[in-house]
Amino acid sequence: MKGNKTKATDASVEAYLAAIEDPAARQDCSVVVQLMGKITGQPPVMWGPTIVGFGSYHYTYASGREGDACIAGFASRKPNICVYLLADSDRQQALLAKLGKHRMTKACLYIRRLSDIDIKVLEILIATSVAEVERRHGGTSRRSA
Repeated sequence: MKGNKTKATDASVEAYLAAIEDPAARQDCSVVVQLMGKITGQPPVMWGPTIVGFGSYHYTYASGREGDACIAGFASRKPNICVYLLADSDRQQALLAKLGKHRMTKACLYIRRLSDIDIKVLEILIATSVAEVERRHGGTSRRSA
């Protein structure tokens, strides 16, 4: 059975951020790096060529598929920042309603600019997502208070 194609790499997070053409998006992504690092207590690591991830966990689905993934992560996608998180609880849904301008799919939160949202709500969303991933799968994150 194949595992996840996206794996942690030795690629430079700094180089990834520096390559973001839009200066405002580059600055927003730098803020997200700081925020996720504070929440997880882990350094940023590139997962594949486009995801900045923090911490890791091992998953096994009922189908038998298994692999490793970052506990928290994001990617710069034109024209949005995509924050990967679990938001399936009622609490998460209530937080999303307070976040500001965004779009949410199953596990991807799309934000055009950090100035469009409440950064404190984003911090809580990420922290509760990290806690839920750790509850479900374990992992290597140390959340800050």
